Amino acid sequence: QVQLVESGGGLVQAGGSLRLSCAASGRTFSSYATGWFRQAPGKEREFVAAINWSGGSTYYSTYYANSVKGRFTISRDNAKNTVYLQMNSLKPDDTAVYYCAASTRPSGSVVVPGWYSYWGQGTQVTVSS
Repeated sequence: QVQLVESGGGLVQAGGSLRLSCAASGRTFSSYATGWFRQAPGKEREFVAAINWSGGSTYYSTYYANSVKGRFTISRDNAKNTVYLQMNSLKPDDTAVYYCAASTRPSGSVVVPGWYSYWGQGTQVTVSS
């Protein structure tokens, strides 16, 4: 079992920054990847970013949606068992509930919500114009 708790959401002005945190507990050693998704009212949940670790090393790979590439950065602090999403140059279109998710599967598509086994409760991000 993996438990995920998001935090760090809030209201910011366009052009501002936020850092979201996803704190994991439970059998975190079994997590293959952690992803960030977001869902705006009336819209489908969409992929934002993901990070995964290669087998046998600490090398990691990151993935970003085109809409956030260059503005958002996903990172991980193993000591704190936390994954972060640094969001810079925020736009009103970034307004959504942001969810972190974890997958224990060794392979698959990080952009597909169904690939993830565990989800946090979400944190609201609102970007004003």
